Amino acid sequence: MSMESFDVLVIGAGIAGASVAAQLAPRARVAVLEREAQPGYHATGRSAALFSACYGNEPVRALSRASREFLFAPPAGFCDAPLTRPRGSLYVARDDQLDALAAFVALPDVAGHVQRIDVAEAYRRAPLMRPGYVAGAAFEPGAVDIDVHGLHHGFLRRLREAGGRVVANAGLTALDRAGDRWIAETTAGRYAAPIVVDAAGAWADAVAALAGVAAAGVAPLRRTALIVDEPPGIDCRAVPMTIDIDEAFYFKPDAGKLLLSPADETPSEPCDAMPDDMDVALAVDRVERATVLDVRRVHHAWAGLRSFAPDRSPVVGFDPDAPGFFWLAGQGGYGMQTAPALSRLAAALVLGDAVPADLAAHGVDAKAIAPRR
Repeated sequence: MSMESFDVLVIGAGIAGASVAAQLAPRARVAVLEREAQPGYHATGRSAALFSACYGNEPVRALSRASREFLFAPPAGFCDAPLTRPRGSLYVARDDQLDALAAFVALPDVAGHVQRIDVAEAYRRAPLMRPGYVAGAAFEPGAVDIDVHGLHHGFLRRLREAGGRVVANAGLTALDRAGDRWIAETTAGRYAAPIVVDAAGAWADAVAALAGVAAAGVAPLRRTALIVDEPPGIDCRAVPMTIDIDEAFYFKPDAGKLLLSPADETPSEPCDAMPDDMDVALAVDRVERATVLDVRRVHHAWAGLRSFAPDRSPVVGFDPDAPGFFWLAGQGGYGMQTAPALSRLAAALVLGDAVPADLAAHGVDAKAIAPRR
C-alpha cells in the first residue's frame, strides 16, 4: 500500500483538530484523519454552544477570554453570518446555595464579568422559575450563543483554502514511530509525518495507546440534553442560559422550545454516546422542581462525551517521552468557546514558536496545561 507524507498529521476533525489544522496549514503540509464519515459527529456536533467567560477552571477561563475577540469579530471571510447571538447567563441559587454563589462571584477573573442581581430581577429575566425557589442570583450579560456549525466549518474552510486535507472514514488502526516519522495506518490508507497531533477527543488516550504513549488520563464523561416545549403563557425567547450555581441543571431557549440538561457527568467508554432514560428523567425532575415547567413530552434527547484530565484543564503540548507526539485533548465542555485561542497556542507550540503575546496577556499559560504537568 502506498503512503502519503505530510509535515503534520492531526487525528480527529472535531473543533480541536479542525482549528489547529487550520492554524498550521499556511506553514505546514497538514492532513486531518477522521474516523467518521463527516467531521464533528461526536462532541462538537452535540455542544450546547454557549460562550461564557466564567465557565470552567482558571486555565479554561483564560483561554475563553483570549478567544472572545475572534468569536465576536471573526476575520473577514471566515464565516457567512455572525458566530454569536446575545443570550446572557443567569446563575441561580437556593437559600442553601448562597455561600456557593458568593464564592463564585468573588473569583478574581469572574468578578469583572458577572453582577449580583436581586431576586426580583432574576424572576424578570427567567419568569419560568418557580416562585420561592430563587434566593440569590448573578447575571453575566456577555454570555452568548455560539454558532457551532459556523465556527467549525469556518476552520475547515480555512484549512482547505490553505491546502490542508481532511480524510474521512480514516479510522486509525496503528500508529508507530519509524525513524523520525510517525506512520499512521488507517482504514483509508497509510500516512506519515514527523509530528502527530492527538485531537481525538474521547479517544485521545486510545490513540496514545496505539502509539505506545502513556495515557494522559483523559476520561470521557457523558452529558445528556433534551428538547421540550416551553411552558404555556410564558414567552421564553429572551430567557438567558439559566444555570444552577452547583451545576445540577441548566436550561435555555432553543428554536421556540427549551433545551434542558441535568449537567450529568457519567463515566463512559469512548463511544457514540446515547442518552440514558434515567438521565433524561433526572433532567426533567430537576428542572421541574426549580421552574413551573410541566414536561409532557420530550421531543428529542441526545448525549455527548465531554473529556477531562484529572485536574479538568486541557492537555496541550508535546509528550516529553514520545518525540513528535503532540497532545490536544481534555477540552471538557469548553472546546467551542476556547477553540480560537487554544488552536493558536497549539499551532505555535507545534511550530516551535513562542506563545502569542495576546494570549499571554489574557493569562494563557502553556505550562499550566502541558502534558505530565
